Amino acid sequence: MKLDRRKATTDAASPDEETGSASPATIEERVGAIDWTQVHAELDAQGWAIAPKLLSDAEADFVSGLYGREQGFRSHIVMSRHGFGRGEYKYFSYPLPDLIQSVRTAAYPYLAPIANRWHERMGKEARFPADHAAFLERCHRAGQLRPTPLLLSYASGDYNCLHRDLYGEQVFPIQIAILLDQPGVDFAGGEFVMTEQRPRMQTRAMVLPLDKGDAVLFAVHSRPMQGGRGDYQVKLSHGVSKIHKGRRHTVGIIFHDAT
Repeated sequence: MKLDRRKATTDAASPDEETGSASPATIEERVGAIDWTQVHAELDAQGWAIAPKLLSDAEADFVSGLYGREQGFRSHIVMSRHGFGRGEYKYFSYPLPDLIQSVRTAAYPYLAPIANRWHERMGKEARFPADHAAFLERCHRAGQLRPTPLLLSYASGDYNCLHRDLYGEQVFPIQIAILLDQPGVDFAGGEFVMTEQRPRMQTRAMVLPLDKGDAVLFAVHSRPMQGGRGDYQVKLSHGVSKIHKGRRHTVGIIFHDAT
C-alpha cells in the first residue's frame, strides 16, 4: 500500500540525471556548514547526531531512484535469506555516484578528529589520516577492496535487525545514513533505532527522529564513555523498525571498504 505523496518543493535545482550532481549549494558547502562542534558533542554524549536536510528533496529522489537500475551496483542482498530482517539492499560499485562520493569525501575530514579521539580514549592503537583517500589506501592494503556505500529499500512489513557494519580489520568508527523518503507521507513506521550496551547495565534503546534528506552520523560499533574511574567502552547497534505502510529508502555511507 502506498501513502499519498506530497508534492516535493525545493529551491535547489534538480541533480543531473546521470551523475546526481549537487544543487547550487554544493555537497561540500553543505557539509562544511554543519555545526561540527555540536555534532562532535552529541556523538560524544550519545553516539549519534543529526545533520538536517543534507540532501534536497530532488537529490533524495534521485538517489532512491537509482535502486531500480541494474548498473552501478556490485551486489544485491535480500535480507530474509540471511536472517538480517526483511527488505533489500544493494552495494554500490566503484566509481560511486558523484553525490555519494562527494558526501563520503567531504564528511570524512570532519569526523577523523573525533574518531582519533575516541580511539585514544578507548586505548585502541589505530589512528586515522586526515584525508579519506589515504585511509582507503590502508583498507586496500589490508585486502578490503570492495566499496561499502549501499542503498536500502523497504516495503510494508520489512525491517532491519540490529547490527554493526564492520566488514574487515580496518574499521572507521563513525558512519552516515541519509533518509530518502518522508515519514508519515511516503511511509509509516520504519524508525531508525539504536541500542547501547553498557557494562553491567541494561541495554538502552534510542529512536532517532529523521525527516527526508536528514543525515544521521552514528557510531559503527563502540564509543568511549566517561566513568568514575576513567573512560570505558559502550557497544552500539543500529536497525530499522517494521514498516507499516508505504516504502522507505536509505543510503548508507560507510568510510571503510570491505574484504
